[in-house]
Amino acid sequence: MTDPYTVLGVPRTASEDDIRKAFRKLAKKHHPDLNPGDKAAEAKFKEIAQANDLLSDPDKRRRFDAGEIDASGQEMPPRGFYRDQTGPGFGGGKYERAGAHESFVDMGGIFSEMFGERRGFSGGGAGFDMGGMPVTYSLRVPFLVAARGGKQRVTLPDGKTLDIDVPEGMGDGQTLRLKGQGMPGTQGRPAGDAYVEIHVEPHAFFEARDNDIHVELPVTVTEAALGGKVRVPTVGGPVMLNVPAGSNTGASLRLKGRGLLDRKSGQRGDQYVKLKVVLPEQPDDKLKEFLEGWEAGRAYDPRKGMEQFT
Repeated sequence: MTDPYTVLGVPRTASEDDIRKAFRKLAKKHHPDLNPGDKAAEAKFKEIAQANDLLSDPDKRRRFDAGEIDASGQEMPPRGFYRDQTGPGFGGGKYERAGAHESFVDMGGIFSEMFGERRGFSGGGAGFDMGGMPVTYSLRVPFLVAARGGKQRVTLPDGKTLDIDVPEGMGDGQTLRLKGQGMPGTQGRPAGDAYVEIHVEPHAFFEARDNDIHVELPVTVTEAALGGKVRVPTVGGPVMLNVPAGSNTGASLRLKGRGLLDRKSGQRGDQYVKLKVVLPEQPDDKLKEFLEGWEAGRAYDPRKGMEQFT
């Protein structure tokens, strides 16, 4: 998130009243109900609401100014409605607040002043019925769940459970929209939406680079020297890979279409397998005896040419 002072357009010396006035002005301009269908206005409104949430709270503002929390406030100890949660079924993955509003008690008064008793809205003479406010969460998802997709049950901070569909090929930093799971609306208006920013946890050996998967595969001396088929893990399950005879550590082989799904194009990336020749953990007398008598092994120098760079 951008610096909240910049978002609201106020200096760091701004008073509480200056912050309140700046927020009113911007919120009135960018509120989704006044800009139906405008995604840019909706995103801007979320940003200014998060900035106001931080700067209108004296303690949050003090901690931000002191560098104790970042602009999204994610380091703030949990309290109130939006607090850190662990979602069942996520392998202990954290379901965290990411700058969402902890309380809109004071916000209601602001919006009443801003929008109350405006003719021309909701039928002439009627008060302005404001829809529910959006909230934002940050959700940590295991690598393979994001890669393969799946339904995950999580517990929201108010105790309510939701089954969230994580689409196949979900990337780190992408956002899911949960319609109607935000703050409740006023005067019967629908609830706002919840926006879940996905953070993909690293995997033990898979590494995503765009839609391609990279993995380092240990192979034996025999497999590298003589070649053969070896079993390779992929995000879609294990497959057999043909290792050419005479392969060296660092050789890269491609498994076409075994990468991540590109949700826009519908195409899949590839998986690149980097070979790593690994000797037995325990000494092998026969291998040692063979190498000691292997005359050809003394006929080549794998470090030839390195001297010119020293």
